[in-house]
Amino acid sequence: HMLRKILSQLIVCLLAFMMNSGCMLSRPGTLPHKLLIVTIATQETDSFLRFMQSAGYFSYTVKVHGEVIGMGENVTSGGQRTQLLRDVMGTLSSEDNLVVMVMDVIFAADPGELLKKFYQINHKVVLAVQKLIQPEERMAQGPLSELNGKRPLGSVGLIGYAPYINKIFEQRNPLEDDDDHLFYTRLYLDPLQRELLNVTLDDRCEIFQTLNGALGEVRLKFEPKKARVRNAAYDTLPVVIHGDRNARLSFHTCCFCFMKEYPRVTLGVFIEQPTPFLPEFLERLLVLDYPKDCLSVFIHNKEVYHKKHVRRFREENGTIFKNFKVVGPEEGLSEGEARNMGMDLCRRDVECDFYFSMDSDVTLTNGAALRLLIEQNRKIIAPLVSRRGKMSSNFWGALGPDGYFARSEGYLDIVRARRVGVWNVPYVGHVYLIKGTTLREQLRQRDAFTLSKLEPDVALCRNIRELGIFMYITNCHEFGRLISTANYKTTHYNNDLWQIFENPEDWKEKYIHPDYSRIFTQSIVEEPCQDVFWFPIFSDKACDELIGEMENYGSGAPNWDTQLEGGYEFFPRDDVHMAQIKYEKEWLHFIREYISPVATKVFFGYNTKSYARTNFVAKYTTDRLDTLKPRHDISTFTINIALNKEGTDFQGGGCKFHRYNCTIESLRKGWSLMHPGTLTHQHEGLPTTSGTRYIAVSFIDP
Repeated sequence: HMLRKILSQLIVCLLAFMMNSGCMLSRPGTLPHKLLIVTIATQETDSFLRFMQSAGYFSYTVKVHGEVIGMGENVTSGGQRTQLLRDVMGTLSSEDNLVVMVMDVIFAADPGELLKKFYQINHKVVLAVQKLIQPEERMAQGPLSELNGKRPLGSVGLIGYAPYINKIFEQRNPLEDDDDHLFYTRLYLDPLQRELLNVTLDDRCEIFQTLNGALGEVRLKFEPKKARVRNAAYDTLPVVIHGDRNARLSFHTCCFCFMKEYPRVTLGVFIEQPTPFLPEFLERLLVLDYPKDCLSVFIHNKEVYHKKHVRRFREENGTIFKNFKVVGPEEGLSEGEARNMGMDLCRRDVECDFYFSMDSDVTLTNGAALRLLIEQNRKIIAPLVSRRGKMSSNFWGALGPDGYFARSEGYLDIVRARRVGVWNVPYVGHVYLIKGTTLREQLRQRDAFTLSKLEPDVALCRNIRELGIFMYITNCHEFGRLISTANYKTTHYNNDLWQIFENPEDWKEKYIHPDYSRIFTQSIVEEPCQDVFWFPIFSDKACDELIGEMENYGSGAPNWDTQLEGGYEFFPRDDVHMAQIKYEKEWLHFIREYISPVATKVFFGYNTKSYARTNFVAKYTTDRLDTLKPRHDISTFTINIALNKEGTDFQGGGCKFHRYNCTIESLRKGWSLMHPGTLTHQHEGLPTTSGTRYIAVSFIDP
């Protein structure tokens, strides 16, 4: 009863005036031509205004005799509401029309869908149900066991024909029946009344979704241009959503139920230092599970090195977004000034519902991240991202006396997902979402990042705390990770190749073949010749960048090279060795991490040392070296990775193993041959008849 005094209390009567109900049932495509909604509320609370907004969105008419019933009166009990509704229903009792009564709700669909679902249920009166209602003690062990833990809630949701609804109110004594829930429970459990009024329960949530006690069943179903609440337990799309105070605090997605379009988002991207895997970062913007015409993109790029990456992305994809703005290094903006500019774009745009800021060192692997953050309905919220294997993340659990990071209880548990939830924290950075209304109404200063000598994000968070605005971090989902930019050098032709130590997960995603893991789960390794194994290892990007790196270094080198072990190349071809491009350490790590597990799998009982002294990319062309004479490799086993595609980049090529009279042609790009070296597998390279063929070779365990 106290909650009823605090909260707005709505009861909505929806009347569908039909020319002929029998004709309507025989023609399910025909819809009523008029709707009428009666609302009871003590005051214009946020809940009431939200209800009115949803009703307006779907063209429900909210009017009875030219006034809203009960507005301004102190309606606190079921009996008082009953008396008001009896007065209204008395004027409509002769109409064979539909009536819906709901309290503290929003609509999620139009009247046509609601009426169709009512007809399909095929009863005169349908009651909403809810789990968390305490019955009378004498009823708990008896009749209520028939309801499987659910209780009728006519005060929350009720739809039926007007004469039958009127009969229900005529039975209620406004002076005695003060408990709405108890009244409707008794009504439904009375077999005679249930049959007389032809009452049933909406126990599959076809029409009504009560949130209290059912949050685990509810999901938000995003569709093109709209979003709907879905009951996952029954796979239904309810039309009316109801939640008491506790449910509303836990479930914030209902603001989407009546949205015909997704919220407008300004996406601010900040490239403030040389960043590995930036092209992949930009490509992830395309796979965000969000309509691109609802995204306006602002990119600040401080680095000259990344101009080519940003320019290429804009040329190829800029037109698919609502707006696309780039501020480059030639503008000379500081990081703080650029962040002020990006945030202000949303602040000044009244159509901007959210500002989503993301730094280039964020690897956002969850395509639904933006939607998941919006669903939380917080003023400021960030997804948890952290460095793999490190303690660092994008939030602080506490502040020290200097206003910077301090150790806090539970920080590691949150980072490592031993504790999962939404957490109020004093600092978030790298990636976060801010409501547009928060920028326009509370965080109005346009220099929030530069008000002090602090680092920009630290300055912003201090200003937010001083305004009394809460910031949140969520680890309810896996969102992604932070990459390291500390040791990133831009002195190579393809610099990301050198990130195998610093950012191993991102290196693997970019350079290892997507089917590599299936080697160990689905046995996709082929054996085209005896003890010659064939398996996927490199992605197309890895192949292309290795070729690019070698060509940039230059091929056709002489036999002598001081960077080679022994200083001499015994087989003078257009080869470039890993040592020559300062890639030997990284290549040996690649062998340990990705080649050795395969060798252990296929060469049963052999434990490789994962060491190779000879590692190179060989180039075969028709005008220089087109083949390789029969030979044994100075290795225990050899890998031979095809770096380009036969039939497209070259013709011919392949490998013949003489002992077994076995030839392998049409080698697949990114796939490796693995075969024994010194003793049994003499082989030769078959002629390349046109084009240029590239292979990467290592003699392992010499």
